[in-house]
Amino acid sequence: MNATHNDGAGGHLSSRIGFEMLVREVMTKDVISITKYESIMHVASILTEKNISGLPVVDKENKLIGIITQADILSMVGVGREHTFKDLLKYLLGEPLPARKLGDHVGDIMTSPALTIKPDTNIAEAVRIMDEKKIRRLTVVDDRNMLIGILTRADILKAVIKKLK
Repeated sequence: MNATHNDGAGGHLSSRIGFEMLVREVMTKDVISITKYESIMHVASILTEKNISGLPVVDKENKLIGIITQADILSMVGVGREHTFKDLLKYLLGEPLPARKLGDHVGDIMTSPALTIKPDTNIAEAVRIMDEKKIRRLTVVDDRNMLIGILTRADILKAVIKKLK
């Protein structure tokens, strides 16, 4: 029987992988972070240059205070999370969109507090949180709320594929 056959308990044999892998084994440890005083244009250029969609925001002790994402920056021009691609096209054609976030610095538009996860949590729980909250990343913090990593959907996918090989 291969991993795609039903195991008789309503799941697949490979569905245990998420419970066996921990966040600490999958997360990105070398995290780019920023402070709330950075300019939004600087953050937008980091996101573009590094091809990432969000950055953790930390204080001077590296304690997590929030997160800033492409969606946060887009909300400045009126393209909020609830808006569709069609809404974005309308905006580009000159129609106004509601719910603008205003400000010049990260602290003005970041999402705070950021959703976090502990390093010893299993991947299945991380996926559940991401799905439930409709987010693409979780910041990984220790018991003192210090940033120690970030977990993205891409990190999880890479780890699962590696495990299945």
